[in-house]
Amino acid sequence: MKLISRRDYLSELMQLAGTPDIKVITGVRRSGKSRLLEEFRTAISSQDKTSVIHIDFNLTEHEHLLEYHALEKYIESRYVPGLNNYVLIDEIELCPSFEKAINSLHAKGRYDIYVTGSNAFLQSSDLATLFVGRTYELHIFPFSFKEYMEYYAYTDIYAAFARYMAEGGMAGAYLYSSEKQKYRYINSEVLNALIVRDIVNKYKIRNEQLMQRIIDFLMDNIGSIVSLRKIKNTLSSGGFSADHKTIGKYIDYLCKAFAFYKVRKYDIKGKRYLAAEDKYYLSDHVFRYARLGTKNMDYGHILENIIAIELMRRGYEVYAGSLYRKEIDFVAIRQGEKIYIQAAYDISSKETFEREAAPLLSVRDAYPKIIIARTCQPEWQHEGIRVIDAADWLMSGPQA
Repeated sequence: MKLISRRDYLSELMQLAGTPDIKVITGVRRSGKSRLLEEFRTAISSQDKTSVIHIDFNLTEHEHLLEYHALEKYIESRYVPGLNNYVLIDEIELCPSFEKAINSLHAKGRYDIYVTGSNAFLQSSDLATLFVGRTYELHIFPFSFKEYMEYYAYTDIYAAFARYMAEGGMAGAYLYSSEKQKYRYINSEVLNALIVRDIVNKYKIRNEQLMQRIIDFLMDNIGSIVSLRKIKNTLSSGGFSADHKTIGKYIDYLCKAFAFYKVRKYDIKGKRYLAAEDKYYLSDHVFRYARLGTKNMDYGHILENIIAIELMRRGYEVYAGSLYRKEIDFVAIRQGEKIYIQAAYDISSKETFEREAAPLLSVRDAYPKIIIARTCQPEWQHEGIRVIDAADWLMSGPQA
């Protein structure tokens, strides 16, 4: 498999080197956590006064360490006084009670510790409980469009974006030649065999079929406001009986495993969150095509999904905006800055463009306002609103 450097993530890890926190790399299955850890190992191994202890529990050669006392003893036996001792552990959840070993090693203050694990067993919400010491979470996403361009060495960004919309950012699928093979790998080997299996095992879910139907519903309603009541009614019409509490728990499990990300609806004028009105986006839009097929390609919501994940990748808090009964796709906030964004696949008609611009024009503050669409043209402005082609925006770098 061709490899490219995940430079932004690697740069952040290098900046964290030497800090006392336990560094935890999280992200959806097959998003590149192990590759990133290997890239980091290569980078620090070339430095002076460095000792690297790297344990990959995917390998049978480390099976004897699948007991936390043995794990700690092994690491302690490889400590080198006078050097910077790095501990890198991949798929750490395979070692029962791993947190006891990690907390003990961390308490000794002699190791710089980095771990990855299954997103169902090493979740953001669990880190403070698992590790009594300080932790720093580095959350990674599947390939961005910019990384996709680099991987395939494309020069025509507009043609490349059309392919990215169909293929997504799960790099493991790039090894397969046909679209059918790619989607089969994504649905069977990643979504069902890894993500759903992890969730079912951790939470001991008995009704896996209900979980599958909820996944289908959320995928089919990407970018739409959904409520537990709406999901319950849809499931009931299909012959599935479930209460609001169970549905809510299953959705929470899917979000904790980073299969989906919840975006809350926010009343811009009232400056408050709107209860029970949320949107859900996939960690990678290709999951939808792999699961539901490409017969009804909803380009608008797929573009919206891509923009939502890119905003999160760039470090923004993302909300769905509401103002005077007008909907704004995204209110993105980062370190005091705020941006209002409308996502639209096709704004070639005057009526569509005016419909997309109207909610932004109703916002009276001075924060930037953007329409991101498939224009295949240079950026222009309309009454203070920037209109940007989606591919150009995705290639523009960390700023929005």
